Amino acid sequence: MRILAVSILLATSSPAFAQPVYPSRPIRIIVPTSPPAGADIVARSISQPLAERLGQQVIVDNRAGASTMLGNEMAAKAPADGYTLLLGISTLAINPATFKHVPYDALRDFAPITHAAKQTLVLAVHPSFPARDVTQLIAIAKARPGDVAFSSPGFGTNPEMGMELFLYMTGTRMLHVPYRGGGDSIIALISGHVSVTIASMAGTMPHVRSGKLRGLGVTSARRIPTAPDLPTIAEAGVPGYESLQWYGLLVPAATPKEIIARLNREIVAILRAPEISARLAGDGTEIVAGSPEEFGAFMRAETEKWARVVKAAGIQPE
Repeated sequence: MRILAVSILLATSSPAFAQPVYPSRPIRIIVPTSPPAGADIVARSISQPLAERLGQQVIVDNRAGASTMLGNEMAAKAPADGYTLLLGISTLAINPATFKHVPYDALRDFAPITHAAKQTLVLAVHPSFPARDVTQLIAIAKARPGDVAFSSPGFGTNPEMGMELFLYMTGTRMLHVPYRGGGDSIIALISGHVSVTIASMAGTMPHVRSGKLRGLGVTSARRIPTAPDLPTIAEAGVPGYESLQWYGLLVPAATPKEIIARLNREIVAILRAPEISARLAGDGTEIVAGSPEEFGAFMRAETEKWARVVKAAGIQPE
């Protein structure tokens, strides 16, 4: 009887018995924005192929609010068991510099899986605005400091910070007019309520092609194949300028390394599939798909970059 009890104890204390094979139940990807924003598109492009590869349902859970901090906090406080992932975006690196209270530490409370993709934005003006290129925009802004108004999807968003970086690097000032989302920001420009914006290619380029807006440049370091006539802002007059919206997958910090390695392997394979690249390329999105270590280093660099920009620009955290 004692031998049997010992045998049962040894069996139940073995790693194979205590820890089911991962994954053994559905996984969710928290997206801290509303559909159909870029983060949601990236998450849904990954979710079904990931479900097929893991043999479990993968649910996309949109939790928008508080400049993405609502969804980010929920993911940071989830159990570190590999069943809750975060589709992180650029605000993970921006928010610490633009808000006095962030309810998590992105570098401490998350473990990176992979940098999934980066997305180019467009610098555009209303057709009635006299600037026909980046150099002319800079000249007008310098001649009328604080007079030219630009729209954004809200304080601390990547488009707003892209414009703040532009102003910082060119030594100019404009009036920031925040709206409640990217669509409202673009509508404000089309309506002539503001003169300038930086916004997504998907939201901007149809209006550039129809003549409702004038595109001046893209925010990437290289020209985009889907908009080859638009120069980069760097080549058009602001050397070294680059500001991208980025997306990456993360898990709570204490998630076992073997689970992170498995997720990295599967998600990188999905991202590198030609059909995924083709699906995302139309709106200026470029696949990255690297190691957890590379993504962690990138996040640290981005956090330091935006802290410098916010400080140099004199932006007061909210």
